[in-house]
Parts: sequence; structure tokens; C-alpha cells
Amino acid sequence: MTDQAISSPLPRLPAVPGVAVALAGLSLLFALASPGFLTAGNLSNVLVQSVILLLLALPMTLIIMTEGLDLSMGAVLTLASLVLALIVVATQSLALGLIGALAVGLAFGLVNGWLIAGLSIPPFVATLGTLGAAQGLALVVSDGQSVVGIPRFVRLVYSGETFGIPTPILIGAGFYALFHILLYHTRFGTYVCALGGNRDALTLAGVAWKRLLVAVYMLGGAMAGVAALLMTARINAGHPTAAIGLEFDAIAAVALGGTSFDKGNGWLFGTLLGVLTVGVLRNGLNLMAVPSSVQVACIGALVIAALLVDSLRSTRS
Repeated sequence: MTDQAISSPLPRLPAVPGVAVALAGLSLLFALASPGFLTAGNLSNVLVQSVILLLLALPMTLIIMTEGLDLSMGAVLTLASLVLALIVVATQSLALGLIGALAVGLAFGLVNGWLIAGLSIPPFVATLGTLGAAQGLALVVSDGQSVVGIPRFVRLVYSGETFGIPTPILIGAGFYALFHILLYHTRFGTYVCALGGNRDALTLAGVAWKRLLVAVYMLGGAMAGVAALLMTARINAGHPTAAIGLEFDAIAAVALGGTSFDKGNGWLFGTLLGVLTVGVLRNGLNLMAVPSSVQVACIGALVIAALLVDSLRSTRS
């Protein structure tokens, strides 16, 4: 036992149990309020609908672990979805559409990383600026209209099944496993933790931490490009406001999962539970016909609660 642990008069607040209790509590509440909540079909629907959020929340976990933030993810996802839809409709090629979406995501990730690491602009300010740029470009490329005529093979990415399991769930599970290996079993993951906890150590070790930080933001952009495929397949179109605000759900999920906004402390499994908590909340409120404006307020309340818990955890550690 360390001296710090001995001298601490209060126990450290656990990360995962808190979000697990929230998930169980919300599930119980909606099960009692709506008879259709606990049906197999609805629970499968919750998992499928949560995959897009998971694809954003996984890299957001790494970004927050570096003491950063990416407010542009939802707008970048929207723009990437439009680019994918335009390319697929014009060429009938899913591969070219996905390449276009990934290019959009990587480009914005590179700009975010360069602004933050290269020019030392605060992440909130830098990504707020790129959020506006992505929103504006989305309106320009679409002329404010939805891109329709999406081929059936794109729609099947979201509605299809593999061995009886919905394809989006398999995609989400695959990327979760990939990020788990990346964060906990590679040198890159070790460096990500150090970016938020001890950048001086990286400098002394000869690690180019600014390049590493750019890579983290580019990873977030790339995942927005991947999520664009599922988003386009889900709504069967490219829409200029399709994913606006989804970055706040991702931040809420990461904060609920126990990832700290300082010191490089993160918990990927907690992020998964946070995503499911947000997914259950939205699904339950939809079943109860709660207006979307109230749903946004509930997500905001979740973020505030998570930040309060994070503050208490930091105080008692």
C-alpha cells in the first residue's frame, strides 16, 4: 500500500460501478414505465442504435485522456456522410465512398491536431472552429438538401445480419476490441496515457509527443469517417444536419464511464457502459414519447452529473 493510499481519509470513487448503477437504474425505470422496453427486439434495437455513438466515444476516450476535447466530431461525421452519399450515388462504389468519408475525417483530425499541438490553441476553441467549418461545408456540398438514391448494398450495412447477429453490432464489437488492444496492449496506448498525465516524461524519453497528439485527433477523425458509413446506411440518405450534436452524447458517454478530464486516466469498458446508458436513456424516452428537446436536456443532466462525480473522484483521490 502506498503512502498516498494510507494518507487519504476518503475512499476513491470507483469508475465503472457508478455508470453500471446508472445503466441498471434507467433500465429498471423504463421497464416499469414502458412494457415494450424489455422485449428482445427493442433491446437489440438499443444495441444497434448505440454503435454509431460507440464509434465516436472510443476515440473521444483517448482524446479526453490527453486532456483534450473534440467538439467537431458530429459535424465532421455529418460532412463525411454527405461526401460518402454523393460519391456512392455518383459511382455506385461503396469502397470509393468510404475512402472519401475517411479522407474527410482524417483531414479534419489533422487540422484539429495541428491547431492544438502545433499552435497551442486550446482544444475547446480549436475544435469549436472546425465544428463551424464542417457544418458550413456540409451545407455547401449538399446545397442544404438531403442526398437520396442510396443503393441497397449501402443500406444492408446497417440492416443486414451475419450469423443472425446484426452487422452494426459486429462492427461495434470489432472496433471495441481494436481500441482495447490499442490502449492497453501497445506502446501507443502507454503514450496516450502519458500525454494526459506526464508529457515531460515523454519529452525526456525522446518521444515526439506533438506528433502523437496529432495522431490521436486523426484517429478520431478516421472513426467519424467509419461512422459515416453506418449513419448513411441508417437514414438511407446524406443529410446536412444528421449528426449535429452527437459529439455531446459521446462526451457524456465517456464522462459517465469514468474517464477523467485530467491526469490521463481512462476506462474503455466504462465508455462502453456509458454509451449503453445514453442509448437506453434515448430509447426509453422515445418509447415514452418524450420530446427531443427534453431528451437533450436529460443528456445534459447526465453530463453535469458525470462531471460532478469526476470532480469528487479527483478531490478524494
